[in-house]
Amino acid sequence: MGSSWVVRLLLDTHVWLWSLLDPTRLTARVRRALSKADNELWLSPVSTWEFALLVERGRIEIAQDLDTWLAMANERAPMREAPLTHEIALRSRTLDLPHGDPADRFIAATAAVMGLTLVTADRRILASKQLTLMANRQGR
Repeated sequence: MGSSWVVRLLLDTHVWLWSLLDPTRLTARVRRALSKADNELWLSPVSTWEFALLVERGRIEIAQDLDTWLAMANERAPMREAPLTHEIALRSRTLDLPHGDPADRFIAATAAVMGLTLVTADRRILASKQLTLMANRQGR
């Protein structure tokens, strides 16, 4: 008799993009968690903003315009849209993160406020004691 735990996962921007563009960068554990039909997958609008910046700066090249690419990405891997609320904005300032990157702080605060497991490869975020985390790193 297996247990069917539903895990509510918030993907950080890199994990979300790797899942779509380069799944080999994900650990086996993360790939399994993302592919499990019962799990809820969440994405912050901050990740969409970060992705748009990466495209604008030429760090990621896409063949379509942003709207088309995002629609295709959502069709391929549907995500629940996490809200960006006043509570999340305030929590972003009180988290025990060792850096001030606003995008990381908003995404981490979203996980904290909504009770989501944050999937990340960021060592600085993984050091937090205030978050429920799933590391996309070998050995953790």
